[in-house]
Amino acid sequence: MPEYNFDEYIDRTGSNSIKHAFKKEYHVPEDVIPLWVADMDFRSPKEVCDVIAEAGKFGIFGYAGVHDDYFEAIHAWMLKRHGWDVKEEWMVRIPGVVCAIATAVRALTKEGDGVMIMQPVYHPFKNVLVANNRKVVKHCLKTGEDGRFHIDFQEMERQIAEEDVKMLVLCTPHNPGGRIWDKEELEKIADICLRHQVYVVADEIHHDFILPGHTFTEWASVSEEMNQHSLICTAPSKTFNIAGLGLSNIFIPNEEIRKAFEKEISRASIEAGNVIALDACKAAYTYGENWLNELLEYLEGNVALVRSFLKENLPQIKLMEPDGTYLIWLDFSALGMDSDALDEFLIHKAKVWLNKGSMFGDGGERCFRMNLGSPRHVILKALEQIKEAVDTLDIK
Repeated sequence: MPEYNFDEYIDRTGSNSIKHAFKKEYHVPEDVIPLWVADMDFRSPKEVCDVIAEAGKFGIFGYAGVHDDYFEAIHAWMLKRHGWDVKEEWMVRIPGVVCAIATAVRALTKEGDGVMIMQPVYHPFKNVLVANNRKVVKHCLKTGEDGRFHIDFQEMERQIAEEDVKMLVLCTPHNPGGRIWDKEELEKIADICLRHQVYVVADEIHHDFILPGHTFTEWASVSEEMNQHSLICTAPSKTFNIAGLGLSNIFIPNEEIRKAFEKEISRASIEAGNVIALDACKAAYTYGENWLNELLEYLEGNVALVRSFLKENLPQIKLMEPDGTYLIWLDFSALGMDSDALDEFLIHKAKVWLNKGSMFGDGGERCFRMNLGSPRHVILKALEQIKEAVDTLDIK
């Protein structure tokens, strides 16, 4: 018998939720179903909510630090869920993973240096590089015969050598494709990066969202030599739906790199001492496992719903089968519209709000990212509305 009710609908329109409460500001109709920005419509684990409620009762929100039990909770989680024996001295706290990527870019590269991203990919990666005057080197992922993203390793190495790339930002699991890179693929990436002395910033913010039947390989397990050239970004934010609290834990095994990273944090005076976030993180990793296990089963059901609905009712729209995350990549090419027209069609005709694929860079045209972190009846309603809208089209 499930302990948690992920079918519960929670009305977020009266909150400060970007996903739900800013439709007017984003110029979308009030009656659209928002399945875009990557936070979930599920209440966080009870123990996390209780910790936050207790903090409110206590009523003092001053400066905060952490004791040993903070790291112990993280260590126990990483070891049990991922087989990763993290060390306390490796850990640096920072408000978010994107903030960590920006900090790493400033600490380890200089203006004009090439930094590689693997597009289509989470759009703030590119934004951070452009804002910091780094040269964006795009490695375009290929869609294979299996309908999933693949890496052209020969092309990747050519680009790294010719563009004098200094850093690779690796998204694993991949957002938006839901792709889990297997160990062999990660080893090939590591070999290339070591040959060319390329730092790797591994964004593993979705590493807890591994769908049943799939296995995740931690970047840290690939090569000890590569570990000495890597920063590995983790956070409780996506896993436990607490992104708004602003806390990430970055693991940097190499002391010299870690000191450079911390120096850049100091230069920018970046603080990660939110008293509520620290307690919420500790509670999540200590008590949140059963909640997450049930959530993963529920998300697998949402994927199955989309898969079967498209097959039976909307064969024009192609699902890229996800290995992980709660985000799916949908190809609308068969509808015969460009990206802007598709976005207009989905928002104003289907009344469903998804992320335009073009925002994720090359390879995203006429695709959209759908967030499945909502009750199943909401996902079904969105699919039905898309079908009704598509049925009005004259598709040959």
